[in-house]
Amino acid sequence: MCSCVRGSRALSPVLLPRLLPQAGFRLPERGLWTSPQCLAVSSQPQPVPSQARVVICGGGIVGTSVAYHLAKLGWTDVVLLEQGRLGAGTTRLCAGIVSMAKPISIECQMASYSASLYQRLEKETGVKTGYVKTGSLCLAQNQDRLISLKRLASRLKVLGISCSIIKPKEVAKLQPLVNIHDLVGALHLPSDAVVSSPDVNHALAVAAAGHGVQILEQTTVQQVVVEKGHVTAVETDRGSIECEYFVNCAGQWAYELGQASEVKVSVPLHGCEHFYLLTKPLQEQVSPNTPVVIDMDGRIYARPWQGGILSGGLEKNPKPIFTEGRNQLEIQNMQEDWDHFEPILSALLRRMPSLDLAEIHQLVNCPESFTPDMRCLMGETPGVSGYYVLAGMNSSGLAFAGGAGKYLAEWMTYGYPTANVWPLDIKRFGNLQSSRTFLRHRVMEVMPLLYELKVPRWDFQTGRQLRTSPLYDRLDTQGARWMEKHGFERPKYFIPPGKDLLSLDQSKTFYKPDWFDIVGAEVKCCKEAVCVIDMSSFTKFELTSTGDQALELLQHLCANDLDVPVGHIVHTGMLNERGGYENDCSVVRLSKNSFFIISPTDQQVHCWSWIKKHMPNDPHLHLEDVSWKYTALNLIGPRAMDVLAELSYVSMTPDHFPSMFCKEMSVGYANGIRVMSMTHTGEPGFMLYIPIEYALHVYNEVMSVGQKYGIRNAGYYALRSLRIEKFFAFWGQDLDAFTTPLECGREFRVKFDKDTNFLGREALLQQRQEGVFRRFVMLVLEDHDTELDLWPWWGEPIYRNGQLAGTTTSSAYSYTLERHVCLGFVSPPPDEEGLPRPITPDLINRGDYEVDIAGQRYPAKAKLYPFSSLFAQQKRRKDDMELSNLQGK
Repeated sequence: MCSCVRGSRALSPVLLPRLLPQAGFRLPERGLWTSPQCLAVSSQPQPVPSQARVVICGGGIVGTSVAYHLAKLGWTDVVLLEQGRLGAGTTRLCAGIVSMAKPISIECQMASYSASLYQRLEKETGVKTGYVKTGSLCLAQNQDRLISLKRLASRLKVLGISCSIIKPKEVAKLQPLVNIHDLVGALHLPSDAVVSSPDVNHALAVAAAGHGVQILEQTTVQQVVVEKGHVTAVETDRGSIECEYFVNCAGQWAYELGQASEVKVSVPLHGCEHFYLLTKPLQEQVSPNTPVVIDMDGRIYARPWQGGILSGGLEKNPKPIFTEGRNQLEIQNMQEDWDHFEPILSALLRRMPSLDLAEIHQLVNCPESFTPDMRCLMGETPGVSGYYVLAGMNSSGLAFAGGAGKYLAEWMTYGYPTANVWPLDIKRFGNLQSSRTFLRHRVMEVMPLLYELKVPRWDFQTGRQLRTSPLYDRLDTQGARWMEKHGFERPKYFIPPGKDLLSLDQSKTFYKPDWFDIVGAEVKCCKEAVCVIDMSSFTKFELTSTGDQALELLQHLCANDLDVPVGHIVHTGMLNERGGYENDCSVVRLSKNSFFIISPTDQQVHCWSWIKKHMPNDPHLHLEDVSWKYTALNLIGPRAMDVLAELSYVSMTPDHFPSMFCKEMSVGYANGIRVMSMTHTGEPGFMLYIPIEYALHVYNEVMSVGQKYGIRNAGYYALRSLRIEKFFAFWGQDLDAFTTPLECGREFRVKFDKDTNFLGREALLQQRQEGVFRRFVMLVLEDHDTELDLWPWWGEPIYRNGQLAGTTTSSAYSYTLERHVCLGFVSPPPDEEGLPRPITPDLINRGDYEVDIAGQRYPAKAKLYPFSSLFAQQKRRKDDMELSNLQGK
């Protein structure tokens, strides 16, 4: 434990907590750093305006960033309200680190923009922000951590962020305080920085006010008034403000503010205490340019601070706060808890042993808000038009605030941001994640997970079994291992009897996983016999009308033609005005005026919101979420038709049941089963949509009859392998709001020949004329050892002729090809003038491709169509030749 110098004698660690009150003192009134004079706001409460176009709630760095960027985009009628003093919440106590080492690309982009913004703010406003480009060192104590840092370095380089993997000796040169004896390497980011967060907040407020934003302190938002689904006003303790838009940047109180509105808005976040330590200047003072140290294996970070060190961490046993809510105007420095901080302090001293003699300045305890998936909450809420949220920064508020404020301001201005922010979109959550008990338990897992080593396909352990299929217990007893998507339990794979369950559950690796053979057997069964996959988590809507209203709406929303005969299934995208995918779905025409819409699991809130946004206010048109009404079973394999034929006494051959067709049938004793000839994998088979009361009966009958055909359960890992080797793109992984059908080879699913003005048509016509500048491709790794080499998972850089060309979006091992397959987008190099140029099939076919896995490049063959059949034929010929040779011997 740490010591505190008194004279020449170091105090015992045991005595330290008792003696700290004599050694330390509380933070200055304005925060940790000396700030410029307060923003010119009258100490006397000003009257609130009667109306504004936008009202922002929250005067921390997130709220002022939104105000600043709206002002930059030309918004003038903006009011920012702060219930206490500007920047007196978490912003005042922020550790001041701006690092770009973030787990997903959009977060890296936000942090990179924030760093550049904070650097130029001083010149723009004349307000010193304390910006110092220190760089940072992300340390690795083991090879797995080093692999994760190498993977991160590859992704950062794609974004143009300078970084390098360095050896322990280089760490010691850059930060001599660091003990390197147990390190295997580190990631060095020279452009990372530290700032004074209160001063950055002040600078943003000064700039926003200079552009006409009105800032009012000591003004509490009581509720947001909503009429006919739209924001109309904000009621405060000092009067009402009529407005068109409201932005909830209330930080810790964003959840309570959402619940306090006339129409409750779900903002799923929860607070935890966060601790960091300040030392007095060391005997040999720490230079302000010294790199920030992030030791995730030790759960600590450390940065220079006034000649000493500021160090905190993310402990394994966080302390949730404010579960019951708290009407607290300003977040004061909460109680010190040295017993709780001791593990972090011990880790700090192991990493920087010379701090043992440092004098303590203060232990700071401030709240931070965390979300259920460790990503911030951004965007327009699904239930209320004009109500936007930007909150839940997961202890990275300073790093994200600049970029997040920019993207949200663009969203409000143009209707969409300039980058794909779906991983952060608040519509990825629904009301099911708004339970305070769920949030409290989940954030106790989330906070330590931020520093945990996360290998591919890890799963949350808390908040589970929230949404389950009626078959959950039945499948669980048969060895199902589960993952969670949008709160829904889905089977990954099934462990055969006799396998070591514990070792499989604890298997964590970037290499070949322990479930490899299990999934391989499921894939083999899908191709040779028949498998059952419970896919009940899919989003399912029914759209009905008394007249042609349902068809007219879908023809407007969907790129493909929905005016098909009853019973036909149409794969289609729902596009935005730019031609990008807002949803990718299958639509069944159940009757002349009734449609069944099937979408990905995590599209439940987003897709509903998108359809409702474009639905006319017509009492004869009705949209219903029927996700909970149906259990979905996917019967995959050549013997699927035999199983169903035996259970229904109906021929299931292609002559009687053509592809992409739906019939309502009896299966076993159960009536009203919607049977569809598709599997989402390219393999033969059927999807069964079963009313939930019949689910267990139908499943038991299918498994019973299927025994003679070699039936077995399978999971989503097998499904993933099958769909990727067939070159099937999935929304949220491969497709997003910036991907058009022309870029991913789906022009045949666009009704260009129909005289229908669907959303995105003009953009697609223009793109078809000008050409596409990137293309979805399939890459098969050629010189890659599945047993010994690191596996591709997603996000790996793609190189063409030695130049960066794109990134992978999803990857899987193909048991058919016996190789890894990656899907992703590639773009051609710019022309002689540096301008982007259209990509052609010839250009793709003539390139030499490589996929970068943690810094190691592997050659790959690129194609624009699935070529599993080609490899299968080659393998059969090879097997025949080997058999002939054996027979010859």
